[in-house]
Amino acid sequence: MRGVQGAADRAVQHARAWLLETEPGSRVHDVQLDPRFQHRGVDLLWELPSGEVRGIEVKGDRQATRRRYFFELISNLEKDTPGCFLYSGADLMLYVFLTQGELHALPLPRVREWFLPRAKEYALKHAFTQTGAIRYTTVGAVVPVRDVSEGVPGVTVVKLKRPAPGRPEPKPGVEPAAASEPEAPEAPESQGPRRTGT
Repeated sequence: MRGVQGAADRAVQHARAWLLETEPGSRVHDVQLDPRFQHRGVDLLWELPSGEVRGIEVKGDRQATRRRYFFELISNLEKDTPGCFLYSGADLMLYVFLTQGELHALPLPRVREWFLPRAKEYALKHAFTQTGAIRYTTVGAVVPVRDVSEGVPGVTVVKLKRPAPGRPEPKPGVEPAAASEPEAPEAPESQGPRRTGT
């Protein structure tokens, strides 16, 4: 789980840095461990200088060559709980491809609206997570990046800044998350605790 947690933390760090750079003077509040936001599928609150607050969901993906999103449709198959892609109240999903060094900003309501009528066109993947004696299954749709960028207006892709050689990535003070997203070849890491949809 340490690899999952590390990837999730790095995804949140990149997301936070990008949000602050995109809107100078804005503030980012980490609400991953706040029960009021966990069931809403919101990990960060982005407070703009205008006073507007936007909900942000962050996903981290460590796969080296993948050019596909993993949209979580069922978070726990054994308990039949919906995945965050379906219930998240976030305005943006920041999908961070860690190995490729890219951050994709997806307007989540528009992506969901585009995806749902086409859901049967995409393969489903199962990922498994073991936490102590408990093992559960997450199910998600594997959707090519190109399909989303061509079908949904407003998708933004940015190259992440790499730290200088010999220097670690900056730690912007993001509180560590209790990630428990599947550690399987086709599943990205979530930065927040497992959401149950309750």
